[in-house]
Amino acid sequence: QVQLVESGGGLVQTGGSLRLSCAASGRTFSSYAMGWFRQAPGKEREFVCALDWSSGSAYCLSSVWGRFAISKDNAKNTVYLQMNNLKPEDTAVYHCAADRASAAAWSTLKSVDYWGQGTQVTVSS
Repeated sequence: QVQLVESGGGLVQTGGSLRLSCAASGRTFSSYAMGWFRQAPGKEREFVCALDWSSGSAYCLSSVWGRFAISKDNAKNTVYLQMNNLKPEDTAVYHCAADRASAAAWSTLKSVDYWGQGTQVTVSS
């Protein structure tokens, strides 16, 4: 049974930082991409960042470039999202995901193969 378990969300002030973690289990993800989506109340789900597990090639939403960074730890089968200089508009539930599509295509994905339960990120002004 595949599981994606997120952690690291919380409440932070504007300009603060958080690091989200996503521990994956239940299968080998070497041919997958893993990454993050977010969904704010009343808004559609939005792609944030993704990386190809084998190559490490990473792609992020333009509005988070220079503030967010995605990385992985092969030994721990874990993907991270380092979020710096957080803004109130970053407030959302952040979901980890895994899909066979290349990370470069994630901004257009309508569904993913695997989806985590989500972790709340709240940025106060």
